[in-house]
Amino acid sequence: MRIKAAVTHSTGAPFVIEEVELDEPKMGEILVRITASGICHTDEAVQHQFIPTPLPAVLGHEGAGIVEKVGPGVTEFKPGDRVGISYGFCNTCCNCRKSRYFVCKSLNKINFGGIQPDGTTRLHTVDGKDLSTFFGQSSFATYAVVNQNHAVKVEYNDVDLAIVAPMGCGIQTGAGAVLNRLRPEFGSSIAVYGCGTVGMSAIMAAKIAGCQQIIAVGGNEKSLELAKELGATDTVNRKKVDDLVAAVKKVSLSGDGVNYSIDTTGVGDCVRQSLGFLDFDGTCVVVGATGDITFNVQNELMGDGKSLVGVIEGDSIPKDFLPKLLTYYKNGLFPIDKLMKFYKFEEINEAQAASHRGECIKAVLRME
Repeated sequence: MRIKAAVTHSTGAPFVIEEVELDEPKMGEILVRITASGICHTDEAVQHQFIPTPLPAVLGHEGAGIVEKVGPGVTEFKPGDRVGISYGFCNTCCNCRKSRYFVCKSLNKINFGGIQPDGTTRLHTVDGKDLSTFFGQSSFATYAVVNQNHAVKVEYNDVDLAIVAPMGCGIQTGAGAVLNRLRPEFGSSIAVYGCGTVGMSAIMAAKIAGCQQIIAVGGNEKSLELAKELGATDTVNRKKVDDLVAAVKKVSLSGDGVNYSIDTTGVGDCVRQSLGFLDFDGTCVVVGATGDITFNVQNELMGDGKSLVGVIEGDSIPKDFLPKLLTYYKNGLFPIDKLMKFYKFEEINEAQAASHRGECIKAVLRME
């Protein structure tokens, strides 16, 4: 079928909305009319090939919409169902068989390799050339073919699907890093470096978890103010201190650092600082795509009994975790709508630019 999609043709090139061909859903797949998609830093990382995905490609991996058609073997969904879409996985490896889909052995191949789990793509140019699929969905488009394993039914009919869309990656990454991986002890302390979508989601989750102290670390005063509104007990502006690690430790409950830290920046120096925020026996989680980092293992890690952990997609099982987050949202405990600004699909490049300018935390595209 002929659809509209935002195509990334070459490294660093702007998105170009054009007509492309989308195949019919195959075994175990559903056709989703995309109504909204979040824009994530991971899309940009691929757009600029910091994370290599074969180009040309249709990016977008925080989609939500309405099921229009189901392929053979689909039992969970029917036409008319409202769904959010998350990351792809093989569902056959040893980790998937243990429901640890976030560490699927084919995770990178499926999500960044330009293919669906079966090794093929559903997207093509109008003259028949293949286009890479992204995260098994390519939601920067008016329609997407998605494996039923990667979609989550939205039971709340009164929740805007544009609110649901970003849960598929950025929001579940931040919230899951806290609730699924760290599982902080009640009354503990945590520092979150970066006040974007992932960081703000982690802050809200830390409040839900009962952390006594939540320190938001960032460089934008407006974002730091919002962080306090969402649950941060303290803030540190990295641009206003000479020694960031010392500043965070100074405001920490113990005076020696926090129990947990999360780095959402994807910057090597910031990861090292996040590790430095910790007290003895603390755990630092890294959730962003980060390059090389150099630090002294004895002085900065092992000697203080610290842990440095990489977490993918918030250790989330989307079909279980996203409904929980939606319930938190419905109950007023997880106000993610305060992070969002909405744009028309045709404004995709402007939406991305607005994020760069700090005019919004989470840009969300509406396809209709």
